[in-house]
Amino acid sequence: MNVPKVTKDYCKKCNKHTEHKLKLFKAGSSRGLAEGNRKNIEKKKGYKGKYQFPATIKKQNKKPTFVAECEVCKAKHYYVIPKRMKKVELVAKAA
Repeated sequence: MNVPKVTKDYCKKCNKHTEHKLKLFKAGSSRGLAEGNRKNIEKKKGYKGKYQFPATIKKQNKKPTFVAECEVCKAKHYYVIPKRMKKVELVAKAA
């Protein structure tokens, strides 16, 4: 789905609707000492094989999350489109 790079959205800091630049949200790196990583490391020692998590069926697509930056005051907040989609593309506004 094509999403415009600039959208009008409410800014809490400005207390009004302003133009916001959208940027695709990218998650940070995973924590090395998280429980799942520790179990994996412990399980890999010796001849035990990989730690098996409970089997869950994952959905094929996600709701896209963006970081919206106000063009007036540069405040940032999350902007989520509440529809599931496989592919998202930021495009310039069509004339």
